[in-house]
Amino acid sequence: MSFQKPPGTQDFLPGSVEKWQFVESKAREICRRYNFREIRTPMFESTELFQRGVGETTDIVEKEMYTFTDRGDRSLTLRPEGTAGAVRAYVENKLYGEPDLTKLYYIGPMFRYERQQAGRYRQFHQFGVEALGAVDPALDAEVIALGYTFYKEVGLTGVTVEINSVGTPEVRAAFRARLLEFLNPKRELLCKDCQSRIDRNPLRVLDCKTDQKHFEDAPSILDSLDEYCQQHFEALQRHLTAMEVPFRVNSRLVRGLDYYTLTAFEYKCEGIGAIDTIGGGGRYNGLVAEIGGPDQPGVGLGLGLERTVMLLENQQVELPTLHAIDVYMVALGESAEQEITRILHTLRSKGIAAERDYQGRKMKAQMKSADRLQARYTAILGDDELARGEIALKEMATGQQRFVPISQLADELLK
Repeated sequence: MSFQKPPGTQDFLPGSVEKWQFVESKAREICRRYNFREIRTPMFESTELFQRGVGETTDIVEKEMYTFTDRGDRSLTLRPEGTAGAVRAYVENKLYGEPDLTKLYYIGPMFRYERQQAGRYRQFHQFGVEALGAVDPALDAEVIALGYTFYKEVGLTGVTVEINSVGTPEVRAAFRARLLEFLNPKRELLCKDCQSRIDRNPLRVLDCKTDQKHFEDAPSILDSLDEYCQQHFEALQRHLTAMEVPFRVNSRLVRGLDYYTLTAFEYKCEGIGAIDTIGGGGRYNGLVAEIGGPDQPGVGLGLGLERTVMLLENQQVELPTLHAIDVYMVALGESAEQEITRILHTLRSKGIAAERDYQGRKMKAQMKSADRLQARYTAILGDDELARGEIALKEMATGQQRFVPISQLADELLK
């Protein structure tokens, strides 16, 4: 019997996983500079958490969740996104009691049962941040800038930012009435998903990728904003301009989750197929209270790492070369073989990445192995060199070779 990975999943093999390590390390470094701290939450949660947090009329809850009943007859769901779990942890662990803002980030797998597309998988990975405890539009701008900085510093070009205001629940209620007047006469022209959403959540209809041609004259939510929402949105734009983050206002942008209020935003980049959205987020001022916490505001983002890596490959971005091995040890002779074992362990204990041959290959084959591993140096020890207490150290990039005392090999490599 032969086994294959489940549909919509992938294996990350040596040679490509280093790209992921680079992207993840860049995300962690940027979060350190922006003062976001890492959080790790379970990969499955109570199904009700996502129903209440994400929204029962969203595609995620209606069609895409991996839900199962455990042996305790509890309904659990593999997390389809990161915000609900992070906010649940914020509430359960009473992080709202801290005097400062709570600024969190996470990197990890998410799960959605959806049609496979370029850069979209059923097990996928997100880098996300959540900032809880303030409604200041400067914080929204900071989160947007963090995501833009991430894409810029990994080396991507052509990334654009689109922003919108989706108002407050009161604003959306007024806009909903205007939107229904526009949509109801077109009901029969729309796809089945849109027809089912018109009465339950008409704002989601504008997010449909199939029926955009029918929405050219649709009313704009920006025309329905009250004074507070308008001021918040204008301040957001001023902050983004001050930080030199380029953006475009898109009044159709509503995002696919129900918890957003005020700010909504997306990052877009061409080169990965018909759907060019590579990340996004927004403000969610009612979510903490919705899942049982105090009424604390929040704003966050989620960036798809599969699409990031795919764009890096498509744009042929040259990533920093990371030498997997500092030194490859070559032994010639029985006594040298024994000594290499000791030296190898000593080097590794001092933080030096080292490797050797375990297959009894000749020196030429071992040197080829060192080259494949991109070793910076090879250290060659024969019985004669061992008798003199020396080892030959060869720099692979230049081919220069010199002898150093065995007792000083680690110091020479650490230089």
